Amino acid sequence: MTLSYPKTVKIVEVGPRDGLQNESLEISTAHKLAFIDLLAQSGLKQIEVTSFVHPKRIPQLADAFEVAQGVKEYPEVTYSALVPNMKGLERAISSGIKRIAVFTAASETFTQKNINMGVQESLDTFNPIVQEALKQGMSVRGYVSTCFVCPYEGDVKKEKVLFVAKALQQMGIDEISLGDTIGAAAPNNVYETVGEILNEIPKEQIALHFHDTYGTALANVVAGLDLGITTFDASAGGLGGCPYAPGASGNLATEDLVYLLQRMGIETGVDLEKLAKASFFIQQVLGRPLPSKQLQRLSSCQQVQECQG
Repeated sequence: MTLSYPKTVKIVEVGPRDGLQNESLEISTAHKLAFIDLLAQSGLKQIEVTSFVHPKRIPQLADAFEVAQGVKEYPEVTYSALVPNMKGLERAISSGIKRIAVFTAASETFTQKNINMGVQESLDTFNPIVQEALKQGMSVRGYVSTCFVCPYEGDVKKEKVLFVAKALQQMGIDEISLGDTIGAAAPNNVYETVGEILNEIPKEQIALHFHDTYGTALANVVAGLDLGITTFDASAGGLGGCPYAPGASGNLATEDLVYLLQRMGIETGVDLEKLAKASFFIQQVLGRPLPSKQLQRLSSCQQVQECQG
């Protein structure tokens, strides 16, 4: 049987921001920059490095300016940062970052608990931020959380997700990341919701962001591939989670995603061994094992290179 999948896939690495933001252990700026550099050396070309949120809200990212200014530049690598408000945008502009991301959700309750405003209010708030960023020559990505299941409201209607995604697109946002925030979606949910969105938004503007709470993240990736999606978010080592989503485990591990795509004959441009070295590094900094299945497999080897193939 011949299956038709995309020939290449873009991975957006969110480990340095989404992955580290909830870690209780304070991670030094130097360690963050070393982690980011190892990720860049692995072939990842899109890396979200920090968030310009108020330091009191997320102390782990209080060094956002230093991180954004300190990253080593590579010709093909784009660094981005999350921006929650106009003050955050001003800090991002002054840091020299060229790509930002804004975030909302498809669930009213989750949006209220996450950013203390409703869905429409969040869209109204982010619109001037997006317009100013575009005026400054930046590009803008948009995150939509709880696109499938909300921890407070249950199943989320696909019409709600489409409404938010279209609003972000109309602002001038070039890429919309649809998130399975608590990792509860199954492939049928992906087909239904993402399929609905693709009726009105080109697949080139859609990315998928899966968590692996119930072990369905890779199955959902394949569903996305079936629909022609070619951009997926992932976090090195499986770092991350969401403080406003009770029970949610970490993000889909970048290593596991890369392995799957390689076995399917889909190019990512990422060297799995070099990626594993980045995850080994941050695992040592944190002092605890990370959930990535590929990282666990490679950890059983004396050296990473023994596990090639």
